[in-house]
Amino acid sequence: MDYKKTIAQRIASIINIDAKEIEKMIEIPPDAALGDFALPCFKLSKAMKKSPKLIADELVSSIDKEGFEKIDSVSGYLNFFIEKAAFTEKTILNIISEGNCYGHSNDGAGKTITIDYSSPNIAKPFHVGHLYSTAIGNSLYKLFSSQGYKAIGINHIGDWGTQFGKLITAYDRWVDKDALEKNPINEMLRIYVKFHEEAEKDPELEDIARQHFKALEDGCPHETELWKKMKDLSMKEFNKVYDMLGIKFDSYAGESFYNDKMDAVIDELEAKGLLTESNGAQVVNLDAYNMPPCIIKKSDGATIYATRDLAAAIYRDKTYHFYRNVYVVGSEQTLHFKQVFTVLKLMGYDFADRCIHVGFGLVKFEDKKLSTRKGDVIFLEDLLNEAVSRSRELIENKNPNLENKDDLAKKIGIGAVIFTYLKNNRERDIIFNWNEILNFDGETGPYVQYTYARGRSILRRASQEDFSAAPDFTDMVTPEEFELSKLLSAFNNAINLAIEKYEPSIVTRYVIDVAKSFNKLYNMHPILSCENKGLKSARLKLVEASTIVIKNALSLLGIEVVEKM
Repeated sequence: MDYKKTIAQRIASIINIDAKEIEKMIEIPPDAALGDFALPCFKLSKAMKKSPKLIADELVSSIDKEGFEKIDSVSGYLNFFIEKAAFTEKTILNIISEGNCYGHSNDGAGKTITIDYSSPNIAKPFHVGHLYSTAIGNSLYKLFSSQGYKAIGINHIGDWGTQFGKLITAYDRWVDKDALEKNPINEMLRIYVKFHEEAEKDPELEDIARQHFKALEDGCPHETELWKKMKDLSMKEFNKVYDMLGIKFDSYAGESFYNDKMDAVIDELEAKGLLTESNGAQVVNLDAYNMPPCIIKKSDGATIYATRDLAAAIYRDKTYHFYRNVYVVGSEQTLHFKQVFTVLKLMGYDFADRCIHVGFGLVKFEDKKLSTRKGDVIFLEDLLNEAVSRSRELIENKNPNLENKDDLAKKIGIGAVIFTYLKNNRERDIIFNWNEILNFDGETGPYVQYTYARGRSILRRASQEDFSAAPDFTDMVTPEEFELSKLLSAFNNAINLAIEKYEPSIVTRYVIDVAKSFNKLYNMHPILSCENKGLKSARLKLVEASTIVIKNALSLLGIEVVEKM
């Protein structure tokens, strides 16, 4: 039973107000003693021209009470107390029946969501900051897919732009070809940093770099050959990281993919009278929207990010006919996307209203912002390897007799890092602390994975007789059992809210709450030692349902479970 919907429908049949509007008013009280659901009748007072108390009193006397232990009226609130045993039984059996599909729906069937995420820059390190976009985007991909949407994961690789002029300039002067073969990203980072150091002493290098990029745009052989080499070497390194994370994309159409599509965009902007000249550059004036002009072509004739993003959005609309076009890009790019979406709107593209920028914060180590130009970066591959190594050490200390320790260490270590990125509101900065990330007792990935493993251990240790006994849910009405059941029943609500807000942390916080609730139950009530066979069987069903929800929730975050820890 969908209790909110049921309550809303029953009230709507009495007072003739739309059930969907009533459903929005229904709350979950902060204290379970006040009810499982509540309708504040203050919100109905104006429409019904009655006091909230009188409305609540009238409703409590006439509403259908089937499925509820009691419904009462208190100070203008209509409070609902559901039948605990019946609710718990239905919830648990439904979860077990649906298994890996529990929490899924077809609500988004027929709708396509394009999600632009990860998007590292060619010839630069895949550093810890890139995982923010990668983890959020991958989770959104899984969340939308779970609700029946057709998700298209797009890795809009940064394989074009003025930085290639700088890299080509640096390559011609300072590259160590042996080092490039052995460790390509390190060597490309070294010469990129050296370029900026030398350019501070010799500003003419910046002009040379711009000339090289213009030559690349014009298809000159030397620049094109070097660009392809850097791209191939970089993608090989990036794929190592994606393999570690278990992430794949549906499209790798990067910035260069739109080279032959930008002239049409520029022509269209000109034809629609949107382009103006500003200091030799071609721009779209956005004064009316309290924004600086959106640069389309620089004074040297080169295009920039905005030109390519306009071309990309138009291409995605024509190719995928998207319901939503999502960009998982750092919050520092908020103005850029506002400009791009506004220009699309001025061009007459209504889909601009369906383009969404999902911003996120920074990743810091000791309050230091990462900078590729200064060489101050931490490679993501190194971070993940460090997490795996530390997890392996913890496993050796805690349970040295475990089998498949390398596989467990990988799942725990990488899962811990991803969990950290997705634990809090995405707009908050992340400050790394290894002791917190790998803590088995805090609000961490290892804690949730350990809770799952604990549940699976209970199920393995239960006898065939325990499972074959008929479950008796009538006695399973303790606050801990009921609260855990209520949490498990709310999984789909957490998913839908995460989708609505483009916020995976809602699912992360949810699964933390499930783990806490499960461990509270485990510590307060006997399961395997319970002498009541029917109750014991019912509690084992609750354990099984809990492990299903934890596994399904972690899967939506891109994290694997472990059966033993």
